[in-house]
Amino acid sequence: GIGCVPGVGIGSAVVVYPPADIDTVVRQPAANVEQEVQLFQEALLATRETIRRLSKRMKSSLPESEYALFDVYLHILDEDNLGREITDVIQQQGLCAQSAVSCVIKQHVSQFDAMHDAYLRERASDLRDIGRRVLAQLQSSQQAERIYPRRTILMGDEITAAALAEVPEGQLFGVVSAKGANNSHVAILARALGVPTIMGVRGLVLEQLGKRAVIVDGYDGEVFISPSKTLLTEYKQLAQEEHELNQNLESLRDKPADTTDNYRVSLQVNTGLALDAGLSMSVGAEGVGLYRSEIPFMRRDCFPSEDEQYIIYRQILNAFAPRKVTMRTLDIGGDKILPYFPVEEENPYLGWRGIRITLDHPDVFLLQVRAMMRASQSLNNLRILLPMVTTLNEVDEAKYLIDQAYAELIEEQYDIEKPAIGVMIEVPAAVFQAQALAQRVDFLSIGSNDLTQYLLAVDRNNARVAGLYDALHPAMLQTLLKVVEGGHAEGVEVGICGEMASDPYAVVLLLAMGFDVLSMNSASLPRVKWIIRRFSMATARRILTEVLELEHASDIRLHVQKALEQEGLGGLIRAGKV
Repeated sequence: GIGCVPGVGIGSAVVVYPPADIDTVVRQPAANVEQEVQLFQEALLATRETIRRLSKRMKSSLPESEYALFDVYLHILDEDNLGREITDVIQQQGLCAQSAVSCVIKQHVSQFDAMHDAYLRERASDLRDIGRRVLAQLQSSQQAERIYPRRTILMGDEITAAALAEVPEGQLFGVVSAKGANNSHVAILARALGVPTIMGVRGLVLEQLGKRAVIVDGYDGEVFISPSKTLLTEYKQLAQEEHELNQNLESLRDKPADTTDNYRVSLQVNTGLALDAGLSMSVGAEGVGLYRSEIPFMRRDCFPSEDEQYIIYRQILNAFAPRKVTMRTLDIGGDKILPYFPVEEENPYLGWRGIRITLDHPDVFLLQVRAMMRASQSLNNLRILLPMVTTLNEVDEAKYLIDQAYAELIEEQYDIEKPAIGVMIEVPAAVFQAQALAQRVDFLSIGSNDLTQYLLAVDRNNARVAGLYDALHPAMLQTLLKVVEGGHAEGVEVGICGEMASDPYAVVLLLAMGFDVLSMNSASLPRVKWIIRRFSMATARRILTEVLELEHASDIRLHVQKALEQEGLGGLIRAGKV
């Protein structure tokens, strides 16, 4: 599986099954429409009460910002959101309540499931869980009360945030889910709780797992069922060493990411939710390197108004103030399609997406940047990032529109500072014009996930070629180096905000290249900081020089691994302390 929260968890398996099955509901007409509406409203209310009860249970265990995750559930369940949509289907299409719930939920789930962006794709899990809970209320299905052992390992086909919240405080020691990924809400909660978590585990026979002893290795993404006495003893020792390691990492929270020879790197976080703020602050994040602005657009039936966007952006900027927040402008197209703005193309990843769409619809772009700049008033911590840039003309046109929006706001008596503007380097064309781009903007930010895919011509979600995807490919390292050199030649800050920024194997190389900002998920930040603080820039540059002579990514990985182990950092790439 995929290790989403590193750590070692040892305990007894508790298997969680969904309360109801959305996919097995047969489409049936309503015998009495008003009666079906009433049944649905009662089920909706009961589900809201369940979520409120679970959120109350979690209040003492979570930082306030992570606790706010349950407000997301309640917001979706609000009568003016999902409630109204399902009621409309019952009344307008004449469906029974169960059919309407299934119809609406499946429509939203399929939209999110089809997305290439892992963060957005994981929102399908929340909607599926909510739909199942409402459906269970309609079916009056009574779930047997679960008994949770003192050391619970929660296992299931799709563990949800609500299922995690049902475990009594202090009894959750691991999470294993067949579905899900690093950006799911359950992963966010598990990180806040410090619970080792593995997602995407294949071959789980859930019916045979109940009450069995389990070891969860969140580093290697491995699950051991009914482990031998020898293996159990070994992992207990590793768990103790990990506890000591985590105590050392906590002591770094308020310390800068400085090398031993005083070279400093800014460590920031990627986010799409205000609820990430608390955890980000607790690990010492210096700002937001990437805020994805697509979500508010995807959860509506039409483009959100300027005021609606303002409220969302203000919440994010205020949560992180005075730290800088880099907001990426609307990045749709490809797999991220809005239901009210269809884009049909044979090859969407090489088509109309990102800045290409918003420049073709300047009204949408102007509305968004106005909302962003309005939200920054008195805070002045906004930075605007332009996605999927391929040409210099795109940057010039976007800057012209931002200048226009800024002038309008000043004329309207808003007291705001003009934000810094940056370009996201995601396509090879932008790499070779990095210096020219740097002459036009205030910072460059590499999206390493997309850049790796475009450079290597590999879709990492395609199992047939996923093995070719490796951000440590020699060509990728040369590409990154070229961008840093181009940006720094113009005195411009260069950052990286893909998964590579949190990869222990890559960090020392990114450090040596001279990246100014590394942006990652908050859970990875303490470990990245530890790596940086253990190396000198001189040593990092020596390692980079050596790996640039190597011809295979596997050789590069092995070379860096030896360097990490020599510095006593082996505990960052496997269980244990060294």
